[in-house]
Amino acid sequence: LEAGQKTSLETVAAAIDLGAKLGLPVHLVEPALAYTADGFTEALEKLIRAGGFSIVLFPHTYQVRDYAPKLATRFDRALISDAIRLRVDDGKVIATRQLFQGKLNAEIEAVGSPVFVSLQAGAYEPVASFAVTEELPEAGAARQRPEERFREAARAVDLSAAPIIVSVGRGIKEKENLGLIEDLAKALGAEIAASRPICDNGWLPMERQVGSSGQTVAPRLYLAVGLSGAIQHLVGMKGSKTIVAINKDPNAPIFEVADYGICGDLFEVLPELTKGILAAKG
Repeated sequence: LEAGQKTSLETVAAAIDLGAKLGLPVHLVEPALAYTADGFTEALEKLIRAGGFSIVLFPHTYQVRDYAPKLATRFDRALISDAIRLRVDDGKVIATRQLFQGKLNAEIEAVGSPVFVSLQAGAYEPVASFAVTEELPEAGAARQRPEERFREAARAVDLSAAPIIVSVGRGIKEKENLGLIEDLAKALGAEIAASRPICDNGWLPMERQVGSSGQTVAPRLYLAVGLSGAIQHLVGMKGSKTIVAINKDPNAPIFEVADYGICGDLFEVLPELTKGILAAKG
């Protein structure tokens, strides 16, 4: 875990929940050594064997994808990766994973001990903070040397940290109409996101794309404007706490996941909605 990282805080929440259900204490580990796959694998192996830990949870980050499968193999186990939910059934840990870009959910029963699971961003509501209870022991001689930390892309905005998001789809029709989205987002104090076609057309930067090939978000409020609800987009946002959909098609799939829906022409709805929000603010 990394202090201050949202995915780490979400993983802590999952660990606390699982620990309470199984009657197990929770140990939080923060690495103090520079990252290499060899170094982390060796250090965590020592820690897990010495502590006799039965369940090991990770946030599903690029580093975890790099070393966690190797670590699990040291114990003759497999990593259950990118889980969206954990539950306990008769004392057994059951992890839920999404398949085929979220079209199916698979429940995987963890066999043996220790169990290794990484959790998808947004799977759990993050805790406010955590205190480290364990530190990684020093690793021995490794075949690798630390390099500059990998970053997926330089981002002007981290949508995963936004409490309110206004997301736009092809229903906006033209780039020139994005002003309606910008006005609504400004009134709400929200970040703007989009489906892949909007970003592919260059109407908004790729860093604002939500979905299977973009960012995964779980804001308190997600307004889906002119979005049909294609599965590729849903996998990136259906963890949102409240979803409001605005679409003129009453049969749009987005209404199946929305908590609230407005079936209407967005070009009529958005100006009135923005006006109402501004009026409520005084």
